[in-house]
Amino acid sequence: MTTAGPSSDTPAPAPAPALALAEPVDRVTRGWTAALCLANGAIWVGWYGPLQILLASQAEDFAPGTGMSKLTLLAWVTGAGAVVSLVANPFFGALSDRTTARIGRRTPWIVAGSAGGALSLLLLSGAGGVWTMAAGWCLVQLTLNAAFAAVTAAVPDRVPRLQRGAVGGWLGAAQILGVVGGTGLATAAGGIRAGYAACAVFTMVGVLPYVLRHEDLRLAVGDRPPWSWRSFAAGFWLSPRRYPDLGWAWLTRFLINLSNALVLLYLLYYLRDRLHHDDPDEGVLILTAVNGVTLLATVVVGGVWSDRVGRRKPFVIWSGVLMAVATAALAGWQTWPGAIVAAAVLGIGFGVFTSVDFALMTDVLPKARDRGKDLGVINVANALPQVAAPALAAPIVTYLGGYRVLYLAAAGVGLAGAMLVVRIRGVD
Repeated sequence: MTTAGPSSDTPAPAPAPALALAEPVDRVTRGWTAALCLANGAIWVGWYGPLQILLASQAEDFAPGTGMSKLTLLAWVTGAGAVVSLVANPFFGALSDRTTARIGRRTPWIVAGSAGGALSLLLLSGAGGVWTMAAGWCLVQLTLNAAFAAVTAAVPDRVPRLQRGAVGGWLGAAQILGVVGGTGLATAAGGIRAGYAACAVFTMVGVLPYVLRHEDLRLAVGDRPPWSWRSFAAGFWLSPRRYPDLGWAWLTRFLINLSNALVLLYLLYYLRDRLHHDDPDEGVLILTAVNGVTLLATVVVGGVWSDRVGRRKPFVIWSGVLMAVATAALAGWQTWPGAIVAAAVLGIGFGVFTSVDFALMTDVLPKARDRGKDLGVINVANALPQVAAPALAAPIVTYLGGYRVLYLAAAGVGLAGAMLVVRIRGVD
């Protein structure tokens, strides 16, 4: 008598998901987190040294004879760069999703993007007029967004859900240190060319510990979807009707980042023209440092606390309310002490928002296969405000009431963003 074998009708076990596409379960180490944060901070140095100091100084030099004010010129240049960023971030995220290089999906783009960004900053330092300045800044945005898309996608690739608030907090800390570091390098270097050179070197060197010491996950050729221009292009549309939580999370991030962009865009001119600060360059650095200190005090704590209680939305709501109050204070208390207090309170709120909102975004991603592309689409909510802010801020400051109305409008926009997070149903 023989034992019957398995029935031919018994389904074969489902294949295990490829490691690059699996939901991560192993906690990442402190060394991995530190190296990724350094790479992230280096990219932000490359962005914010120019945005806080260097581009404004170049706009002031190039504006005479163009028929534009320094405010309008800066708005056009930063707006053009932001348009490039809108396209570049999801595009390079999608390319990294499909990359099957031996060194991994994300690492090739981190290396190429940071190297290209450093070179672009050096080219921008030699701009001789408006057009070369705009072209240089667009090139910086193109290349650094390639690196940033890959760095961001590494988190859902490697970090389990219950650790993402903490890792998001450390990434937020690296972000603000990058903003402060970029501003400090641009100020301390002693000139426009030297400032760009210092930011370029830091941008390139800062990514090396991550790419040299930590192995990336490799995507097998068989796991890459078949290529089609139509499906590739169609993949960038994430229907809010099909993915409502992602849609509301995107809108929340967009509005709060728009509020923040409205505050930062003309900060140098606000100190110079409204508060009549003796040294507005130094004033921007001081406010950035104050904001950075208070942000650092809350960004990691907020993320860790959110992980422990398993909730995201209350943290986003109350941080948004706090930021709106601080922004409104810039409108009603237009003094140097008022600016310092507002910068401190904004840092507290934005610290919590940065870490918890990042974790919330990774929690609502639809598919593991498209993490880079989907996060790139989400990151449009960071870049699009850079386009919208100049279009809104320039006429408000010039024709509709000046800086007081600008900051009141920014407070209202941020408050609306904080309240909309309640519409997200799939996250506690």
